[in-house]
Amino acid sequence: MVITVFRSRLRPEHEGEFQALAARMRRIAESMPGFISYKVFAAEDGERCSVIEFESHESLRAWREHPEHREAQRLGRERYYAEYSLHVTDPVRESRFAR
Repeated sequence: MVITVFRSRLRPEHEGEFQALAARMRRIAESMPGFISYKVFAAEDGERCSVIEFESHESLRAWREHPEHREAQRLGRERYYAEYSLHVTDPVRESRFAR
């Protein structure tokens, strides 16, 4: 498994426009081979944190290079994000608990 943590802050003037694009990107990501999960969390100060899981670096690379996703990345830098950071990692340790 490969985990991507994407932390971001949106520019407020484009939030509505961004939401439509984000929904489209999520649908595409979920249809990609190797996709596991995608979750978004929002902090009170406006920071967003997305956690995306793919089965392998190859499946994540295919998502990263998807033509519509590449265009969304460009638009994100030009229009939607005030700032972001991206961290891609392999789990060092994993444990689970469920009641």
